[in-house]
Amino acid sequence: MIYFWLILLLIVNAFWLGLVFFSLPGSWLMIITTILFALWQKNIFSVYTIIAAIILALVGEILEFLAGAGGAKAAGGGKKAMAAAVVGAIIGAIIGTIIIPIPIFGTLIGSALGAAIAALIVERKAGKEMKQSLKIATGAGLGRFAGLGAKIIAGVIIWLIFTAAAFIN
Repeated sequence: MIYFWLILLLIVNAFWLGLVFFSLPGSWLMIITTILFALWQKNIFSVYTIIAAIILALVGEILEFLAGAGGAKAAGGGKKAMAAAVVGAIIGAIIGTIIIPIPIFGTLIGSALGAAIAALIVERKAGKEMKQSLKIATGAGLGRFAGLGAKIIAGVIIWLIFTAAAFIN
C-alpha cells in the first residue's frame, strides 16, 4: 500500500512542479507536501533529502529573482534599471497571465516583457540613448527567461530527488 501513496505523492509533486512554469512556488509546495508525507510515513525521506531540496529551492528562487536584474546590469544598466527589471517582471507576469491566456507562455512572455519595458523606461528617463536603452531592456528580458529557466531546472531536480528517494530506502 505504501507504493500507492508514494506514487500519489509523486503525482501531486508533479502537479506542483507544473506551477513553477507559471513563476509560482511549486518547488516549495513539493517540499511542504513531502515533509508532511515524511511526518506521516517515517523512514521514507531523510532529513538530508529535505535539506537538499530546500537548498535547491532557495537557489532557484534567488536566481529567478536576480536574473532579470543581472541581465540588465550585464547589458550596461544601472541600479535603477536592475530594480525596475525585478518589479517589471512581477507585474508583467501577472498581466501576461491575464492578457495572454496561453498556459505558461502568457506568464513567461509577460514576465520578460515586463522586465524589459521597466528597464527601458528607467534607462530612457535617465537620459540614455534609445539604442543603449534597448540593449539594456533586452538584457533584462533575456535574463528573466534565464532566471525562470534556472528555477524550473531546480524544480525538476527537486522532483527527481524526491522520486529517487521515495523508492530507494
